[in-house]
Amino acid sequence: MRTTRLLRASAVSAAVAAALATAAPAAVARDGMPISPNSPSNILALPSVIARGGQLTITVDGCPTGGTMSSSAFRIANLTPFPGVRGSSKGVAAVDINAGPGTHGITVNCNGRTLSNPAAFSVIGGVRGGLGGSTSDGATPTDVAIGGGLVTAAVVGGGLFWMRRRAERRA
Repeated sequence: MRTTRLLRASAVSAAVAAALATAAPAAVARDGMPISPNSPSNILALPSVIARGGQLTITVDGCPTGGTMSSSAFRIANLTPFPGVRGSSKGVAAVDINAGPGTHGITVNCNGRTLSNPAAFSVIGGVRGGLGGSTSDGATPTDVAIGGGLVTAAVVGGGLFWMRRRAERRA
């Protein structure tokens, strides 16, 4: 009895899935026009948050023969067909050192058709390398004052400890 119910439920689920699959509308691009197999349909930039000077990998669906991509944060770069993924292309772009922080868009040109993603990725400010990311050379007057105060406190504390231990030995 249980096996029959299970089979019946599976058959009903399969029929519902088939009905939904045939009734699904055709894919539609952002501007409401139907997607052609040879027009760009999706722009994906990874990583989505990057520092200046970093490298972005951009993947574009619906671009089987490659094309070009451009942005305010990097120069024009080429897209090449993505091996193993039919109808997609990818490219690598280096974010300019002088790119402004914030959200940047990407415009893609494939087969004479263009697609833009106005908020494809974000650029964050660069990181200073070196010793702790410091921006000054040498000790500042504040550093010297703090260090001097700590040394003075250590000498005074050590002297008091030594004097107290000396007084305890006499008693």
